[in-house]
Amino acid sequence: MDAAQLTLLCLIGGIGFIVLIFLWNAIKVVPEYKRLVVFRLGRCIGDRGPGLVLLIPIIDRAVWVDMREQVREIPQQTAITKDNAPISIDFLWYYKVLSPTDSVLQVGNFEVAAQGMATTTLRAVIGGILLDDVLSERETINNILRTRLDEVTGRWGVKVTNVEIREIIPPREVQEAMNRQMSAERIRRAVVTESTGTREAAINVADGERQSAILRAEGEKQSAILRAEGEKQAQLLRAEGYAAALERIFSVAQTIDQKTLTLQYFETLKSMAQSPSTKYIFPMEFTSLLSSFISGQEKKE
Repeated sequence: MDAAQLTLLCLIGGIGFIVLIFLWNAIKVVPEYKRLVVFRLGRCIGDRGPGLVLLIPIIDRAVWVDMREQVREIPQQTAITKDNAPISIDFLWYYKVLSPTDSVLQVGNFEVAAQGMATTTLRAVIGGILLDDVLSERETINNILRTRLDEVTGRWGVKVTNVEIREIIPPREVQEAMNRQMSAERIRRAVVTESTGTREAAINVADGERQSAILRAEGEKQSAILRAEGEKQAQLLRAEGYAAALERIFSVAQTIDQKTLTLQYFETLKSMAQSPSTKYIFPMEFTSLLSSFISGQEKKE
């Protein structure tokens, strides 16, 4: 191979390399989540993509823009609350590019500018809120920060979708006071819970005793009613038995003569005289009974 052929091969190789570089710079494959902002001779001709995009090497210059939602961290910042309490706050903010062209043309370095804006906005928002509100109203502060950041970044073609405060660190003396307050609140709740339990237990005991007294009274009432009913029935039965006995005695007595009655009377007096302490009492009718008995005996003789 002579020198001429070698020179020709080198020339062809150089031309091929230049063509490859040309094609590499001219053909761009843009993913769905990205866009190309194209500048032609320094003038923006808009954004291109997704898909295959052809550029003119040397004449066209492209800037890649990511269209996905992004999250950035604002490092811990010290802010002064409305009541002059220094606190440290860090938060996350989420954004999404809506206009690729504006995000390139309207701001030099979007992320640095947005971070600085977020820091100053945070201090401004915290400076108008009391410490207790900062600690208890995170959601309100998140919404205020998101709204103010979105007002600024809107002209850059960027939408701030969310802001989340991650950590709030109050001063050490404030933390100690919060811990004491928390302990006192726990003690108060325990005392309230214990007193409520004692009161409910006393109410339950009193209610149980009342129900028990009612049941006992009801039982005694029923028992008294049953005893009275039983006594009534017993008295009726005894009265009926006594009446039947009297009726029987009366019917038998009608068949007994006067002498038999007198003998029975004497028999009763005899049984009364068997006791040494018996006192003899002669009724007024004794002589009449005796006379009738004697007269009866004389008639028989």
